[in-house]
Amino acid sequence: METVTVRPSLLVAVGLVGGFAVARYTGRRELGGLVFALAGARSAQRWFGTAGPGAAAAMTAVYAAAMGVSHPLAKKLGAWPSVLAVTAVTAVASELVERHGSHT
Repeated sequence: METVTVRPSLLVAVGLVGGFAVARYTGRRELGGLVFALAGARSAQRWFGTAGPGAAAAMTAVYAAAMGVSHPLAKKLGAWPSVLAVTAVTAVASELVERHGSHT
């Protein structure tokens, strides 16, 4: 059986966008939090494996901060635009870490 590798940038999108969607449309914030946490944990494993512990810790902090920043940003942009904006920034940061880490 072949193993499928999912890039952390995609997992970031699943965690942030998917977590928000699950929480919003089910009315169960804890389910959205579970999606966010699982995607974040898997992303951290990948960042650790490709770029090392420092990069994994930094990206995990960026991922968690994205969730926190999306809330006040939503007051200015709206909920979905806020989630999409922080997801884009976090996914780009993840790609940069992956590319740098895979070349060292």
